Amino acid sequence: MSTPYSQHPSMWRNNFFGFLLACLLVPVGVGIIILLYWYLKCKSTKLEINGSEVVLEQGLLSKERTELSVSSIRTVKITQSFFNRIFGVGTVSIFTAGDTPEIQAAGLPEPEVFRDLIKANQASAAQ
Repeated sequence: MSTPYSQHPSMWRNNFFGFLLACLLVPVGVGIIILLYWYLKCKSTKLEINGSEVVLEQGLLSKERTELSVSSIRTVKITQSFFNRIFGVGTVSIFTAGDTPEIQAAGLPEPEVFRDLIKANQASAAQ
């Protein structure tokens, strides 16, 4: 079974001006270090839906993995600034029982698709 949603945070779309500044600093040498660190940070975070579970994996050498059952999700909150909306990215916060999010991932492309998939999985599980 293929994964309907599996995304890493977007690098340049999440913080366009930071990306532009880092690119301008490449000739100085500092920009390369910033871009490399940023790239590794983005690639070491992944949010995906595996059937009836939502999984957030973080880390490059050591891993932290958070799994939530779709049926236990109470709220999916999407936060987008003006520029996030222009570039199609956002911060996804997933709440189960408390007031603090169980999972929070910033800079994810197409956060509305993620929310719609959660709703669809919850509707199919309820039937």
